[in-house]
Amino acid sequence: MTGRKDHARSMFAGIAGDYDRWAQLLSFGQDARWHRVMIEPLELAAGDVVADVATGTAAVAIDLVRRHGCRVIGIDQSPEMLARGAERVAAAGLSESIELRQGEAERLPLDDASVDALTHTYLLRYVDDPAATLRELARVVKPGGAMASLEFFVPDGAWYPAWWAWTRAGLPAGGLIAGDGWYETGRFLGPSIEEFWRRYPLGDVVAMWRAAGMEQVRCRRLSVGGCVIIRGIRGT
Repeated sequence: MTGRKDHARSMFAGIAGDYDRWAQLLSFGQDARWHRVMIEPLELAAGDVVADVATGTAAVAIDLVRRHGCRVIGIDQSPEMLARGAERVAAAGLSESIELRQGEAERLPLDDASVDALTHTYLLRYVDDPAATLRELARVVKPGGAMASLEFFVPDGAWYPAWWAWTRAGLPAGGLIAGDGWYETGRFLGPSIEEFWRRYPLGDVVAMWRAAGMEQVRCRRLSVGGCVIIRGIRGT
């Protein structure tokens, strides 16, 4: 496991227990809204199988089942986040519909063309080779199936100074109150978002999707540019 992935695994191990509560508070309640916007346009039938990669505490997996009546295979490298996810799935009464597996996005424990759709959330900043990872994600989607992603983004124009102040000061300050590993998470988040998009501009990421075999790739920025949702359809 690389240093980038080691860091991610260590960081999420320290915040798994109260991840959902503080993720909502520190995003001003936008996290859950972004999830809904990502999954609602997916055209799924009852019984379709969706892979939710970087499933974390299974928030998106739960939303997928409730919205579409599908089955979900949630995959994450963090045993601590998966343990919390299993608790949430059981509490929601969805253990029959959601299966959680430990695994890595770069080597999914899934066969070729085995799922009807795939979602991934806050993933690409934690992998060493985004293009190769996107090829691996697309590999498991059936031709004609959809892939949708959600990533933090960097606002531009007049909103950038406020975003910069929040991510450099507000998030770490909130992390001090939250305790556990949230202070370090707060310090890490803003610089990591900005560094990723500096290295891989949005147009380059869209090109990676297309090179991975995804067609009709579309982007939508939300919350004055604080996040971006990307969607595409697996080519035949």
